[in-house]
Amino acid sequence: MTLALIWKELLAVLLDRKSRISIILPPLVQLLIFAYAATLDVKNVSIGILNRDSGEKAFEFVQRFHGSPIFSHIHYLKGVEEIAPFIDEQRGLMVVSIDETFSRFIDANKNAEVQLIFDGRKSNSAQILAGYATQIINDYNQEIHPSQKTHNIALVPRNWFNPNLLYIWYNIPCLVATLSMLTCLVVTTQSVAREREVGTFDQLLVSPLSVWQILIGKTVPGILIGALEGLFMGAIGVFVFGVPFTGSFLLFLLALFVFVTAISGMGLFISSLSATQQQAMLGSFTFMMPSILLSGFATPIENMPTWLQKVTYLIPLKYMLIINKGIFLKDMSSLFILQNIWPMALIGIITLVGSGMFFRKRFQ
Repeated sequence: MTLALIWKELLAVLLDRKSRISIILPPLVQLLIFAYAATLDVKNVSIGILNRDSGEKAFEFVQRFHGSPIFSHIHYLKGVEEIAPFIDEQRGLMVVSIDETFSRFIDANKNAEVQLIFDGRKSNSAQILAGYATQIINDYNQEIHPSQKTHNIALVPRNWFNPNLLYIWYNIPCLVATLSMLTCLVVTTQSVAREREVGTFDQLLVSPLSVWQILIGKTVPGILIGALEGLFMGAIGVFVFGVPFTGSFLLFLLALFVFVTAISGMGLFISSLSATQQQAMLGSFTFMMPSILLSGFATPIENMPTWLQKVTYLIPLKYMLIINKGIFLKDMSSLFILQNIWPMALIGIITLVGSGMFFRKRFQ
């Protein structure tokens, strides 16, 4: 009987054209959009340059910005009065202002100042761009004063696990977990609500199936579809986008199974509380958005307030992101993976038991 209920739930999803499209197409489109468009890399930036010095040193300094691949469009401003409109109208993210004494001060071995004006409305991009501009200025200063040693320590940066700082290497492992969560929620949150709308939920309650058999029958389809979605997205990330997979595939399967089980329990709990499919969909988005924001995907958890960091312990996606980034990029040890699996298992047990208790009340 339980297998029959599982098969019925799978058919209800797979035979429905809209359900098939919602499971396959949106996650695939989101993967492509987030992989290519939603990136924190700062490139192809438009900047403005106000050069009031006609000397050779100022010309050489400006050429440094032309030679950088970061700045794709450089606009020359004619006067100070053009700086404010240039920033206000968002024609560029930064303005480099060079004083008329720039070349003369450098030739006289004096300190020449360069003013950098940023658009603070894009604070993150402005900070990254300030780092690029500072590096250009430091390189130029070292070239014109090769004998001047400001320090005796040479910095040799090395980036572990992502040597070229490719943002897609960070993004894809996170999207594998996020999109599998989305798919699993869509399937499980609609299960009980759909039964209520079509009027078959009461028939299910008077069937020979026990509470836990109904619970298993409603949970397993979401787990299967969510796990397959995660494997599919992971395969695209490895074979299409070239993201390395350095860890254990078996541990990845175990973590993915526990993760989608926890999400299925949450989705089934939401579905049990919803009277219609529309309410279930709204409930899933109510759960999904805070989960993504508090998981550490968009912003580091360490930057959040202390009281909010404690709330993240209740988010299964937080643990799965740690596992995915560790398995994909740095061959995370099995002990550390298991340390992040058991909280997801505990969350899954609590949500599934809560859903079972709700069903039991409906039986009474």
